[in-house]
Amino acid sequence: MENTTTTYEKIGGEAAVGKLCDRFYELMDATPQFAELRAMHPESLQGSRDKLYMFLSGWFGGPDLFVEKFGHPKLRARHMPFAIGTKERDQWVACMVLAMEDVGIQEDIRKVLLSNFFNTADFMRNREG
Repeated sequence: MENTTTTYEKIGGEAAVGKLCDRFYELMDATPQFAELRAMHPESLQGSRDKLYMFLSGWFGGPDLFVEKFGHPKLRARHMPFAIGTKERDQWVACMVLAMEDVGIQEDIRKVLLSNFFNTADFMRNREG
């Protein structure tokens, strides 16, 4: 039987996922280049942060907290109310890249996650531009 280590374990588990989500929303809130992305969110980012944390926990191979609380993520359907184009996609990905660097996720893991994050963010696009 093969012993595989999940991304969740490789990056440091619960604490690391929490730090990543905290840093992502701190950057989104404070960085002018992410203004359009920030404008899509409510004044308080806590609920968005908590949902991202729950989602990433399971997506990285840890506890499937989002599914346990909300059911299947249905990411595209959940994001459909928001106008997401290439600009918003690129801001989300850039913010996540900075957050991953800031919290010290290893470069080899960041590269894999960047590809996965970009593909998922690109799938969320629901308008041109």
